[in-house]
Formats: sequence, C-alpha cells, structure tokens
Amino acid sequence: MTEATTSDAIEKPSGPRSRKGIETRARLLAAAKEVFEQDGFLDARISDIAERAGLSHGSFYHYFESKEEVFREVAAEVEQRLSEPLYSVILDAHSTASPYERIHEGIRRNFESYRDEARIMGVIEQVSRFDDDLRALRNDRHHVSSAQIADSIRRLQQHGLADKNLDPAIAAAGLGAMTYRFPEMWFVQGLVDCDFDLGVEQLTRLFVNALGLQEPATTASVATSAEDLVAD
Repeated sequence: MTEATTSDAIEKPSGPRSRKGIETRARLLAAAKEVFEQDGFLDARISDIAERAGLSHGSFYHYFESKEEVFREVAAEVEQRLSEPLYSVILDAHSTASPYERIHEGIRRNFESYRDEARIMGVIEQVSRFDDDLRALRNDRHHVSSAQIADSIRRLQQHGLADKNLDPAIAAAGLGAMTYRFPEMWFVQGLVDCDFDLGVEQLTRLFVNALGLQEPATTASVATSAEDLVAD
C-alpha cells in the first residue's frame, strides 16, 4: 500500500526540532488530510501530499516514514477533536450543569465536529477495517473513554440519578457504540435524514432514557455537582 521509500526514509530523524520543522510537519498533515479526503486512502500518493504542501517528494520522508504513518496521525488528530466534548463537557469536574444538559451539549458538539469532518471520517472508517494498527489505536482510545463513561455512570447510580440495575461497563459500551455508529450513518452514509437539532435531541433522549435519568426540568433541579460524577 505504500510507495517505495527513498534514502531520505532511512535518514529520517526522530521528529522536527525547530519551529520551521514543526510548521512544515503541520503543513504536511494538513495537505495529507486534504488529499485523503479527495482521493481516499488507497489512491492517495505521497507525491501529491508533498506537492500540496509545497515540498519535494523526498522531503516527506524527513517527517513521516510512510503513507500509513501520516494517515494514522491525521486520524488521531481528527478523532481527538471529536472526543474532546466528552472531557470538556460531559466529564467536566467544574461544570454546574445537570447530567441531561451535559449529555445534550456533549452530543451536540460531537455531532457538529463529525459533520464538519465527515469526508475524512468516511475514509478513517474504511481504513480502520483493514489497517490493524489504526484499528488498535482507535480501540485503545475507545477503551479509555468507555472506562471513564462507565465510572461516571457508577457515580450517577450512587447518587440515585441513574438506573441502579444497569451494568456500567455494558451500558457505557452500548451507548458508546451508538455514539460512534449513528453519526457515520447520518453524515457519511446518508442513511439518516433529519434536522440537525432534532437528531441531537433524539440521541440525547435515548441516552437519558437508557440511563434512567430524570426529565430535564427535574434533573436541572438536582443539586449534585459535576465533581461528584467524575473520577477524583
């Protein structure tokens, strides 16, 4: 799947050390993302990435060893953006918003990011089905976030806010699967046709109902801080 390496690949340094090197590497990542979005992974060429970044073909190998390596880094940056609301909204220890409000806002931000990144996410989903390394990286990220969500569900149960009969780990896995799959069906495959705000509201309601949380008006009156709902 990779193009033939050059002597530059053998001499590839451990990473950019100067400001110029860091900026050049960022240009290559941005160019790679555009090429992958346009051509897909299999048809994308390193020469096209280098040309779009305004560099020579050989310069690419000073920063990345292969097309696979640069693609995995592009995928990691995109997925970090998509997962950011989990930490900045839903699991924010300083938030005073109710569980319902945090779930709704977290889903909204996640779906906005997925919608903006739909083209590259379609490629990422395809490549993860045959690239073992990319799949392993995504699985590792998923395991970490799933464990944190499970811990948050346990805390909701301890405070009498979530269904005590739920297994937190299974619930986290099930809700996580819905979060991962639904936006792909919606924004990449076009299998869902609905208003954006309605989609966010419906997924939020599914989460709330699945966890046995109280209705928004009641939940908002519960004086339980977010610090009680996340790990210390």
